[in-house]
Amino acid sequence: MAALDHLVVAARDLASGAAWLEERLGTPLAAGGRHADMGTHNRLLRLGVRCYLELIAIDPEVPPPGRPRWFGLDDPGMRDALSERPRLIHWVARSEDLASEAAACATSPGEVVSMARGDYRWRITIRPDGGLPGGGLLPSLIQWDVPFHPADRLPDSGCRLMKLEAFTAGAAALRSGLASLGLSASLAVFPSLEDGAGQLVAYLATPAGLVELE
Repeated sequence: MAALDHLVVAARDLASGAAWLEERLGTPLAAGGRHADMGTHNRLLRLGVRCYLELIAIDPEVPPPGRPRWFGLDDPGMRDALSERPRLIHWVARSEDLASEAAACATSPGEVVSMARGDYRWRITIRPDGGLPGGGLLPSLIQWDVPFHPADRLPDSGCRLMKLEAFTAGAAALRSGLASLGLSASLAVFPSLEDGAGQLVAYLATPAGLVELE
């Protein structure tokens, strides 16, 4: 069964996003790397055992990829939102049988794409249009093809993920999608009276106290 692997926070650029996060959380982010196939780069923060936060942004030093970037980063609406401040946009669930679990999703998480960064090797689901499954509330799925995990190599940040919540008018459909993946306990779902995109909220215990990211 799948399990929560990492949170995705996006920023208009990596430096300003890191400064914003570090001030809020009271701890530095670790260096990440470059995703040449997607034209992005990242920094990382350990949140516990095999769980971390990824800060991601478009890498201006890498040519645009020949396809839409992942996590909706090419979407004009996303770019407008990130021009205001970094945002928690998505989460990724770890799988041990990616093909079967992707096929079991009521809403397709996208095609399975092989990726690499340094000595990491993984497969991840990416929609052809680069969009976020379920508006970001349903997870992308990842399967690590190496015996180690990014969180294993990150310093203890003093941060822990306490809870992840979603607020959406489509609460019943979201709960059904999570149940099909065995992820009902990973995301607390609450109905929202507002139509349109839902809201993802993470609560972190940090050196700066309890911090809410959305």
